[in-house]
Amino acid sequence: MSDEEKSMTVSKEMDIEGTHVLYKLISDRSSKTLDYDYKRCVGCGICVRICPTRALELGPMKEIATGLDAPPVMMELDKCTFCSMCVNFCPVNALEMRSEGDFPKEDQYPRLEQFVRMNEKCVPCSLCEATCPEDAIELEYTFPKKEDIAPLKENAEGEIEIDNDKCNLCGICARFCDAFLMLEKEPTATDPMPFEQLIIDEDSCDYCTLCQDICPEDAIKVKGEKPCEAPEVSGKVTVDDAKCTRCGWCDAVCPYDAVDMLKPFEGELMLVESHIQKCDAQGCHACFNICPSHLWYVPDDGKNIAAVYDLCTYCGACVNACPEDVMKVFRTKVSHTKIPESPWANEWKNAIGSLLTEERKHPDLSRTIEVENGPMKEHVDIKFPEVDEKMMEAVSKKLELAKDALNDPRTRRTLNKGEVDDIHKAMKKMKGKGKL
Repeated sequence: MSDEEKSMTVSKEMDIEGTHVLYKLISDRSSKTLDYDYKRCVGCGICVRICPTRALELGPMKEIATGLDAPPVMMELDKCTFCSMCVNFCPVNALEMRSEGDFPKEDQYPRLEQFVRMNEKCVPCSLCEATCPEDAIELEYTFPKKEDIAPLKENAEGEIEIDNDKCNLCGICARFCDAFLMLEKEPTATDPMPFEQLIIDEDSCDYCTLCQDICPEDAIKVKGEKPCEAPEVSGKVTVDDAKCTRCGWCDAVCPYDAVDMLKPFEGELMLVESHIQKCDAQGCHACFNICPSHLWYVPDDGKNIAAVYDLCTYCGACVNACPEDVMKVFRTKVSHTKIPESPWANEWKNAIGSLLTEERKHPDLSRTIEVENGPMKEHVDIKFPEVDEKMMEAVSKKLELAKDALNDPRTRRTLNKGEVDDIHKAMKKMKGKGKL
């Protein structure tokens, strides 16, 4: 086998590292690794829907959503072409493709367009970081603390008061001064606020009035002695796109309308009235466990489940997980980047369209020729004729003479002309000379 032939040899491998299943396509010139984090996966089935080769299959989602430790999506590696469709349209970033070698640039492929960004209205405050159910938001304050610019003055006298009607529990004062304590609580879909109350420890307060100056809501009033100018509130909010599910909890708690968000899908989530009575709201919780938006809750009556519909990203994971078909999800729009004009553009359009219609167009195989297997033919023994060795030897000698004759240029010229009489004359001359 030549070096060029060896370079065309391609192999596929699968490996497991912790919660990551690694599918590999390898040649001596390039390699691709499809990294599937099955713990990150919610089993929405979008990758299964769009796969052009039917290489992906949804696992036992009802069991997984209620505790079974298994990958929500299984792959038949031999069918995978490593086309990146599943990676580019996974709404929770459970899939990643890593490539080494000569491959088309990533911007030649469309992908889901989704984001959470903080705009210029951001103060910043502590609410979005504290409420995010995926720990996808990180807040870094860049202004000094009170103890750095005005150390605690012992035995100071004064008064401090918080106007609870104005206070939005942003947490800036607690970051600035240890005299403020934020009483935390568990956020829920119906009440995503991460703090319940702001408490003042007056034993740690010297009534410096600086907290009054930094409060963005003018909710703190202090009578005391001001030691210096208050710092300007500053900081940076970072959103980890790999963790963020665009659930909208940060937007729900933000008091300053500072969150710009684009969800991957638009659509409708609805509860099926004829099935909801079968819902085991206290015992099942499959939808609670699997939903990337954490939007499900049990109302005060405790009978059935309910949802905060504005938080839904319409991924459909709850539909796959529910054992009683209590909910339905309908998508009306897919947010994605532009589909470049390319040989594979129609395939991407079909894939994206299938997320709305639930029908995936696959390659047309109707022109494939199928041949029916006929009955086995009866075996017939064939008797080969006997070979006359002397005759075969004579024929071989004549063929050798003919070969020599055909090497003569004049004989070939006569044969090419095709005149019968001339050919006969030439043959007689050759025979007379003993060449035939």
